[in-house]
Amino acid sequence: MKKIFLIASLFLLIFNLQGFSQGAKEYVFEEPLLISSAGQSAEVQIASVLAKRAGLSYTLEKIATIKDLENVKTLVLVLGTSMKGLGAAGLDMAKEKGRVKNLLKEAEKKNIPLLCLHLGGETRRGKLTDEMIRDFLPSAKAAIVVKSGNKDGIFSQICEENNIPLIEVEKTVQALKSFKKAFKHKIENHKSN
Repeated sequence: MKKIFLIASLFLLIFNLQGFSQGAKEYVFEEPLLISSAGQSAEVQIASVLAKRAGLSYTLEKIATIKDLENVKTLVLVLGTSMKGLGAAGLDMAKEKGRVKNLLKEAEKKNIPLLCLHLGGETRRGKLTDEMIRDFLPSAKAAIVVKSGNKDGIFSQICEENNIPLIEVEKTVQALKSFKKAFKHKIENHKSN
C-alpha cells in the first residue's frame, strides 16, 4: 500500500513539474487569444508583454465584452483586483463581476477555453482578488500563477477540486516559458533552395 502511495505521489509531482506536457494535450491552447482582466489590475499589461515575447497572436482588451470574442480561440483572464484600476475604468466590483461572468458564459457557448493567470503574487491578493479567484478560476482549463500568490493554497485547492492543471512560477518573468508552452504553434513550411 505504501508503494502505491509513493508511486502515485511521484506521478503527481512529475505531472505538476512538467506543466503543459504531452499527457495534458487537452490543455494546450490555440491562437489567436484575447487577454482581459478580472479586477482591472496592472498585471493585465504584463500578460500582454508575455504574449508578445512568446510570439503569440493576441488582442488586449482590459474591459472585454462578448463582442471581443469574435475569431478568438483562447480567452486569457488575468485575476487581480485594483480599486484604482476599477475606478479608472469606471467600474465597481459588481459591474466588473457581471462583465466577466457574461464574457465567460459566451466563451463557454463558443467552446473558447479559459487560461487564468495570477501574476501579482502575494501583494495582489486580498478579499476582492480572492472573490475573483473563487468566482472565475473554476471555469479555467489551466492556470499559471506566481507562487507567492498561492501561499494559502487557494489556487491549489480550487485547481485540485476542478481538475485544473496548475503551474506555479517563482517570479512573474518566469511565467513566459509556461505561457509559451501552453499554446500550439503553427509549423511553417520553408522552401529549401
